[in-house]
Amino acid sequence: MNVDLRLALELADAADVITLRHFHSASLGVRTKSDRTPVSEADEAVERVIRERLARERPDDGIVGEEFGSSPGKRRWIIDPIDATKNYIRGIPVFATLIALEDEGRITAGVVSSPALSLRWWAARGEGAFRNGAPIRVSKVPTIEEAHLSYDSITDFDKHGLGVRFLALARRCTRTRGFGDFWSYMLVAEGAIDIAIEPEVALWDMAPIAIIVEEAGGRFTDLQGRPRPDGGSGVATNGLLHGDVLAALRA
Repeated sequence: MNVDLRLALELADAADVITLRHFHSASLGVRTKSDRTPVSEADEAVERVIRERLARERPDDGIVGEEFGSSPGKRRWIIDPIDATKNYIRGIPVFATLIALEDEGRITAGVVSSPALSLRWWAARGEGAFRNGAPIRVSKVPTIEEAHLSYDSITDFDKHGLGVRFLALARRCTRTRGFGDFWSYMLVAEGAIDIAIEPEVALWDMAPIAIIVEEAGGRFTDLQGRPRPDGGSGVATNGLLHGDVLAALRA
C-alpha cells in the first residue's frame, strides 16, 4: 500500500472516532450555513482533526475542505468530513467521511469510510479498489433493461430540467432505489447495482468516489461525459452501460 493511501486510511480512523462519538447525541450542535445546508459540530471537528494531522505530516500539501475552505499546494487533499450530514443529524446510519488526494490534477487515492455501516472502501491509482480489505469489481450487466439504478433526490432532477428524462431512464431499468449520497456509488463499485446518478454535487462529494469506481472497473463522469470530478453532476456505471445512460439523459 502506498504511503499516501495509508495516511488517508489513518485519517479516516480518526474521523470515525469523532463521528461515532457524536452520532445519536441529543446534544449535537447543528447550524444552517449560508447555502441553507446543515453543518454539525461533528462535521467541523472531523475536518479540524484531518487538517491538523495533514499540517504535521504533509505541510507542503494543500487542502480543500467542505467546511473550512482551501489552502494552496502542488498536491491537495480533498475532504468531506461527513457526507450525508442530513442523514447523520437525523440518526440515519448512511453517512461517511470522504478523503481524496489530488496530484497534478489527477486523483491518486481515495477513501470512503462509513463507520455506522461498518464499511470502508478505498483505492489508489493502479492498485485496485477494496471494501473492508477485499477486492471489489463492478457488475457485468450489459443492458439498461437489466440494470439496477440508484439516485439521490428526484426533485434535484426537476430543478435541472432532467426530471422527464430521468424518469424515462428509471422506467427502463429493472429496479430503482434511492440509496443516495456516497452509498449509491460504492454499490456500483462493488457490483451490487449498475448505475448511480446525481445531477448536483460538489468536488468533495466526488473526488474519492471517482477513483474507487474507476479502480473497480467502472466509469465515472459528469452528465456531459467529462471524467474530471470537479463537481456539478455525477454518473457512475459498470462501464458497459455508460454511453447508453448518458445518451438517455441527453435525449
